[in-house]
Amino acid sequence: MSEARESAAEAVESHVRAFFAGHAVEAVDFDLGPERREVVPELRVLVVGPGPRGDGWAYVTAGCWAAMEEVDDGLEFVMTAHVRDQRFIELMAMIAYYHCGGHRLGLEHSMPIGEPWVPGSTCDHLLVSLPYLHGPDLEHCPVPGGHARILWTLPVTTAEIEFRRRHGHEALERLFDAAEIIPTDPFRASVA
Repeated sequence: MSEARESAAEAVESHVRAFFAGHAVEAVDFDLGPERREVVPELRVLVVGPGPRGDGWAYVTAGCWAAMEEVDDGLEFVMTAHVRDQRFIELMAMIAYYHCGGHRLGLEHSMPIGEPWVPGSTCDHLLVSLPYLHGPDLEHCPVPGGHARILWTLPVTTAEIEFRRRHGHEALERLFDAAEIIPTDPFRASVA
C-alpha cells in the first residue's frame, strides 16, 4: 500500500465527511477479491446516511483517484439511493473496478449494470453526470498532488441510453428535468 495512494483516499474521505457534516458516514472496505483488489487497492465505499443535506442515502467511492495515479484530475463516484443496502455498496465497488480496470469512465459516459438496479427496476445502466443533487462543493475535491472530481452515477434505463446515443446527453437531461424524475426512485418510469 503506497503512502501517496493512502493519503489520496483519506483526502477524499475527509472531503466527503466535511461536505456531509451532520450525517452519519461509514467507511466500508469492500473485498473485491484478490485479483480485483490489486486494481483498486485503497477502495472504500463511504455510506452517508440521511441528514441536513437530504433524506436519501449517498454512496461515494474513495480510492479510484489513487488507483489511477492521476497527476492532476481524477474521478470518484457518488450514487444516491432511497435506502441503505449492501447492493449499492457492491455497485459502487463494481463502478470503481470498471473505471480503474481499463474502461475509464468520464462525464456523460454510461455503464451497463447487467441486471436491474434493484429487483423490479427498469434501470439497468448507470449514467455518469454532474452531481446535481449535491453541487460543485461535493464535486471538487482536493487531494495531494491534484484534485478529484466526484461525479454522479445515475441509474437509467436502456431506452434512455438509446435516446442519449441518438439525441445527446443534454437532450436526455432535458427529458429528466421535464419529467421531474426522482433519481432515487428505483421504480420510476423511463422518460424515453
